[in-house]
Amino acid sequence: MLKRTPLYNAHLAMGARMVEFGGWEMPVQYRGIIEEHHAVRNRAGLFDISHMGRFMVRGAHAEAFLQQMVTCDVRAIPLGHASYGLLCRPDGGIVDDVFLYHLPDEFMVVVNAANRQKDWDWLQQHTAGFEVEIEDRSERWAMLALQGPQAEQLLAGAESSTTADIGSLPFHGVAMTTIFGQNALIARTGYTGEDGFEIFFEAVHAEQFWHGLLALGGNAVQACGLGARDSLRFEACLALYGHEIDETTNPYEARLGWVVKLDKGDFIGREALQAIKQNGVSRRLVGFEMVGKGIARAGYPVHRPDGEPVGFVTSGMPSPTLGRPLGMAYVPTDLSSEGSEFDVIVRERPVRARVVKMPFYKPRYKR
Repeated sequence: MLKRTPLYNAHLAMGARMVEFGGWEMPVQYRGIIEEHHAVRNRAGLFDISHMGRFMVRGAHAEAFLQQMVTCDVRAIPLGHASYGLLCRPDGGIVDDVFLYHLPDEFMVVVNAANRQKDWDWLQQHTAGFEVEIEDRSERWAMLALQGPQAEQLLAGAESSTTADIGSLPFHGVAMTTIFGQNALIARTGYTGEDGFEIFFEAVHAEQFWHGLLALGGNAVQACGLGARDSLRFEACLALYGHEIDETTNPYEARLGWVVKLDKGDFIGREALQAIKQNGVSRRLVGFEMVGKGIARAGYPVHRPDGEPVGFVTSGMPSPTLGRPLGMAYVPTDLSSEGSEFDVIVRERPVRARVVKMPFYKPRYKR
């Protein structure tokens, strides 16, 4: 039985094509993935991301507990700010990538939908010795993402009756506000490579927020599905769990070493990650463009030019913004420098690819 967000009926009414994703029945597109992709790059798009998990962590040891659980430095997250982090296994493998929000008297941890139960269990398994309470607020709250270069202007407009000063909210800033007369939490975060906001509120108001945000600026906002969400994050080279990262990958080979703060003190996986950093990695995630004719897709094998199998594609597609077939793959470190070439096996045929700089599309966050 697939789970559904509070907006399931609204998606059907808008003609969305629904697909299974991480155990959820979610809209993959409304009017078309490419149209929705360009709407976010050029104007603004709205995503239902209520399928993601939202855990509230509070108590006298909330900060100390999270400091043990994640790779980032929780103590360095100011009140009213958010930070990206990783949950890692003792061997350095990635349990999940998460966002932490420092709120008054508590932290919110947003986790990937497919990992919700696994992450809940992982956190619960490590509470011993900590005075901490974890509440799963995933069902109680809905979550929307308004993304694009016009997101700020539209959300700050009179139509939304937003009480927060949206323009002064910094990158990764988070604030309590009211929108459409309802209490909401708004954060300058997102997963598209564009400026934008993620909005949290009581699930009973989901349709009011959904239709209200779509009506901003005289319907300037485009409803967007998982298809555009994937192509947008892909161009910005943002990791997708189950593709670029999982429990068999570590942060350094995934180019996420910047979120591992080894000097913050002990945390789960620190010893293994310290050794990995010191010894170096044998493979690395790279971005590539197709030189030969073909489109790389997730799971396609990667071979050296002499035919030796050495890696695999994690994500690949024709880039809607850049107009050429691109991809990401794990390859041996000697093939990871810009300009290196290898073959992607497309339908049992080797097609030449060349390593290019990441990200493919330079994010336009407001900093």
